[in-house]
Amino acid sequence: MTIKEAIFAGSSTKVQEKPKERLPEFAFIGRSNVGKSSLINSLCNSRKLAKTSSAPGKTRLVNHFRINKSWYLVDLPGYGYAKLSAKEREKLEEVIRVYLNHSAELRHLFVLIDSRHDVQKADLEFIGELAGSDIPFSVIFTKGDKLGPVAREKQLSRNREQISALCEEVPAFFASSSETGLGKEEILTYIENLLKTE
Repeated sequence: MTIKEAIFAGSSTKVQEKPKERLPEFAFIGRSNVGKSSLINSLCNSRKLAKTSSAPGKTRLVNHFRINKSWYLVDLPGYGYAKLSAKEREKLEEVIRVYLNHSAELRHLFVLIDSRHDVQKADLEFIGELAGSDIPFSVIFTKGDKLGPVAREKQLSRNREQISALCEEVPAFFASSSETGLGKEEILTYIENLLKTE
């Protein structure tokens, strides 16, 4: 799949505030500073579609981007922000929970995890909850250019094993880099194939 058009379609905190045009939704989520906005921009061939920031917690809303007039890429707030107050964290978690549980158009969720490190506690807790739900999801390991091929595969193998142990049905895994384009074609082809089953 080639993304020829990516347009910001609106921000919301509640499902009823979503864009009025109903299209299949593919959502992206991850811990703070995992490289979510950079990956979204890379997939969409844009440098500034999703706002990037070195400060964690930039995304506080559910952002819809209409892709090729046929589906939405949804940028969700992150989880596991240590620097936010308990009240702010609770508010963000509620925004995420409401979207995941009540968006009828959600087709697939991509959980982003930093490929350089072991899977964090917040990731394992989130994936554990997902595994017990009806929400189909895959895992994208970001920043894949930061490790050499051998070190990356060793780390990813360990991470895949940890995540798979939580899931009855093993999710798809992707290694990606917004810098080099690693994984871009595979992720877009995966979405394209899911759209064909609509």
